[in-house]
Amino acid sequence: MGNFFDLSTVAKRFRFIAVLEAISWAFLIVGMVFKRLPEPVTWPVKVFGMTHGIIFILFVIMAIVAARELKWSPLVTVLALLSSIPPFFTVLFEVLAARFGKLGELSNTGAGDTAAPATASS
Repeated sequence: MGNFFDLSTVAKRFRFIAVLEAISWAFLIVGMVFKRLPEPVTWPVKVFGMTHGIIFILFVIMAIVAARELKWSPLVTVLALLSSIPPFFTVLFEVLAARFGKLGELSNTGAGDTAAPATASS
């Protein structure tokens, strides 16, 4: 997977935001649980809800940018945008997009390893 924090390409930025969006879902769900306790704690929902909303908007923007730069079909673009609605589906979409060659260099796993033959040492 390389360095997760390397944001040098559109595909890497898309992967990063997709994972952040899923993490923000997890925190929002935890916040909603705290809200339902016998003595409710409401600040987690406010904080995590705002954070999730911001990351959601970033994901939508990043999906549109990735669709343009990576030349996704309209179907792939719609699936990317729809993946932001159910919890954790952004990561599922990212994994499937990489597997089916829709994330540029992230889809070519192991391609650089076989390019140069290993030299024998005596």
